[in-house]
Amino acid sequence: MNMRPAGISRREFLQTASLATAAVASPRLWAEEAPGSASLAEFDYSNVLIASDLHESQLMNTHSVLMELSDDSLLKPLRLMSGMPAPGEDLGGWYSYNPDYDYRKNFDAGFAPACTFGQWVSALARAYAITGDNATREKVLRLNRLYAQTITADFYVKNRFPAYTYDKLLLGLLDSHTYVKDPQALAILEQTTNTALPHLPGHAVEHDVRWRMDKDKDDASWTWDESYTISENLFLASRRGAGPRYYDLGLQYLDDQTWFDPLSRNENVLNGRHAYSYVNSLCSAMMAYMVAGSEKHLRAAQNAFAMLQEQSFATGGWGPDETLRAPGSDSVYASLTNTHHSFETPCGSYAHFKLTRYLLRVTRDARYGDSMERVMYNTVLGAKPLQANGETFYYADYNYDAKRVYKEFRWPCCSGTLPQVATDYRINMYFRAPQAVYVNLYMPSTLRWTENGAVLSLTQEGEYPYEDHVVSTLTSSQPTELTLNFRIPAWAEEASVSVNGTRQKGLAVPGQFAAIRREWKTGDRVDLELPLKMRLETIDARHTDTVALLRGPLVLMAVKQEQESPAPKITREQLLAAQRMSERQWQARSENGPVTMLPFTSLGDLPYSTYVKVS
Repeated sequence: MNMRPAGISRREFLQTASLATAAVASPRLWAEEAPGSASLAEFDYSNVLIASDLHESQLMNTHSVLMELSDDSLLKPLRLMSGMPAPGEDLGGWYSYNPDYDYRKNFDAGFAPACTFGQWVSALARAYAITGDNATREKVLRLNRLYAQTITADFYVKNRFPAYTYDKLLLGLLDSHTYVKDPQALAILEQTTNTALPHLPGHAVEHDVRWRMDKDKDDASWTWDESYTISENLFLASRRGAGPRYYDLGLQYLDDQTWFDPLSRNENVLNGRHAYSYVNSLCSAMMAYMVAGSEKHLRAAQNAFAMLQEQSFATGGWGPDETLRAPGSDSVYASLTNTHHSFETPCGSYAHFKLTRYLLRVTRDARYGDSMERVMYNTVLGAKPLQANGETFYYADYNYDAKRVYKEFRWPCCSGTLPQVATDYRINMYFRAPQAVYVNLYMPSTLRWTENGAVLSLTQEGEYPYEDHVVSTLTSSQPTELTLNFRIPAWAEEASVSVNGTRQKGLAVPGQFAAIRREWKTGDRVDLELPLKMRLETIDARHTDTVALLRGPLVLMAVKQEQESPAPKITREQLLAAQRMSERQWQARSENGPVTMLPFTSLGDLPYSTYVKVS
């Protein structure tokens, strides 16, 4: 089904989308070499083995929870909304279906029925790509066939989030096709698309704009759908063989007039927008560049990311109360006292990782890797484990009186993105180009790949980010010439790179990739020294007495006796002089006595403050 506005040709539509001349001229661009093909490529999930307990425990936890959910429970809201018999236990929370749902009375049960089904299928498919576990593959195949029986228009008519849910179902089926090799996935996707499209708006509709006139005009939740985010996965579908209609649909749902066009002109239009979904939509802009060659959309994403950085916390998180803020305002600073909902962590991290991954691949700019690393260590890697009853870590709390807690509602959207994040650490770590590998994240791991007939592996060892030293050792079935690129973080002053014990002068420039080109053979070793010096970052330019303490990529948070205990009276000098007490604990002196400083991943249930006021 072609959903272009009546009377407008495909060529005219492409031109109004401001695509590159080559893109406009080629009616089959979707099947040709992508304009972004000079970008760095991702490795497959199976190329990377991770030996970090923190990362692997998150994968094992989320995978185990999803595998234990019964098929009938997973299908229950889809079956109920399609008028089918629906045996099995209701999962409850956001995931359940309640035909009488009213968020003004009860925000929990029935808010977004089945919204995470596609995300869970996606996560399981990616987990299969990592583990090769046959039970995981069988569950994906089984769920796809059971889901196919529930596809009806009623599901979308009754759904507050038809575009959002379609987007997740689309990705789940694409990942099933790609990683599980489900032979029916694309056919089920066609059935899904044919059924969904008549119940979606014909273009991107802004958050909070009413477009379903048959729904309760006094119920704002009917305006919270996210059609402006779906172009990313539509473009991805065209790349993965689903057909040219998905390329056209990707163009059709780009949110240009009120979002990407002003951003491409470097106009800051972030203020007041829903944080996660609009940052997620920037991934659609990146895909418009990578698939369709639109320089406008690349500019929009780059400019928006810079604007986002200006209002981010020291952790890399953003969007207190799920809202982007006006440039130069005091509202991020004010959030330290007026909310505990500082950063929508699994969802925000998922969007942030995708966006920085795309930007890094296209630009090869190390700052995007720096940002990805900061968000990883200070937010989602410290999320409390997903529980079998649907309890989910949702918000990171940067209030002065903070604590890590589960969201009060079960099976929210973050229960869908956390399992995806846990699989995607692997594809964030390393990238490749012809005869080149880029090492982006440092953690114990092994990359395995082939290059011009040679079978190679690169193994990282060390205790980074708690220790300065990272060791990478290469093995190769034959001597191979290639370039290994290592990200040198912008904060890593006096960093150094050594090859086989010989220091490479002038190579380790903070904020760049250190490129080492040579003929590599088994046993060659690269040593990185990334000095983890203490530094302070202010909450904004006006409140310079409100600071966070960082050591390398880690924010060290001040532990409190009780959640509402008074803040310590401390100076800048005392913070910067914090002493290491154990592998993951520091202590600073203050007027009130010693203050324990911990990274987010080590806080447990202790109350803490991310920022402190200094004298």
